[in-house]
Amino acid sequence: MPGRLRPPTGRYGGKTAEERQAERRRRFLDAALQLFGETPGFRATTVAALSDAAGLSTRQFYEEFRTLEDVLAALHLQVNGWAETAVLEAASDSADLPLAERATAIFRAYAGNLAADPRRIRITFVEIIGVSPRLEEQRLARRAGWVGLICAEADAAAARGEAAPRDYRLAATGFIGSVNGLLHDWSAGWVDATLDEVVEELVSQLLGILRPAGWTPGT
Repeated sequence: MPGRLRPPTGRYGGKTAEERQAERRRRFLDAALQLFGETPGFRATTVAALSDAAGLSTRQFYEEFRTLEDVLAALHLQVNGWAETAVLEAASDSADLPLAERATAIFRAYAGNLAADPRRIRITFVEIIGVSPRLEEQRLARRAGWVGLICAEADAAAARGEAAPRDYRLAATGFIGSVNGLLHDWSAGWVDATLDEVVEELVSQLLGILRPAGWTPGT
């Protein structure tokens, strides 16, 4: 396996070595989003093909990454980061809204960010699956992060008397599975619904978890 080569230093073309390295990395990740997220997919992509799509050399690839798996790992984190930023912004902007409106804003931000580019959904829910124990650990860690976010929002709602006070970790873990499965199936064309209808269904499920039968607000 080739080792990482020493990156160039100094200023060239008006850019520092760090700026050139960041640009190369961005170009490789942009190319990976295209090849991994469309055709041929991660498993059928070669270093040469990725480098060619990025307009860079294989030598430059090995200056930034050791393997294609490293690229997929970085791309998976990037896609999740975009979605997380959208969700956190929506949560902040809707902080003073009633629970149902707040949940709708948050899930519309999450679903909208992924659905804005179907390649993001493929990276998140398809290409990352079963590649290696390392990537499976990363996928589950990011999933745990989303579970933690839902639990935090649920606990805040419970503190305001908008939701039943309880430990939401198990319910949130199951709910995340519903979110991922429904968005994947919708993107694949297996669900005959608009994205707004998908969001509405997810919010309805979440409210059912937060406000179970027999519970009354403020109790």
